[in-house]
Amino acid sequence: MARVERDVQLVRDLVAAVPGFEELFDAHVFNEDGVLPHVFFWDVVEETVASFLGRGETDWRDTLRFLEDELRLDAPQVNEVVVTSFLLGLPWPDQPGYGLVDHLGRAMKARFAAIRPSG
Repeated sequence: MARVERDVQLVRDLVAAVPGFEELFDAHVFNEDGVLPHVFFWDVVEETVASFLGRGETDWRDTLRFLEDELRLDAPQVNEVVVTSFLLGLPWPDQPGYGLVDHLGRAMKARFAAIRPSG
């Protein structure tokens, strides 16, 4: 049996933890002919911000909680996906949904401040 890359497992674990991502995941796998974690996380950011704004299918709190827990495990592939494809994709201060940043957990806040010191 082939070893599943940790970033791909992150996507699968997220979908299992936050069932609202199942439909997005199925469409992603169909369109991309497999799992591309960084590409999938573009949709995760959009859905999480939409949820925060009251328009999403998932609960943004569940997504943040899951990603915080994963980031604390300090696995390099996971960190790369969470930081570059989730945190960097969050809204900027002048964009709707920026208030989501105030709800990041300790590990995500530290990484967010390091990559976007001005917000």
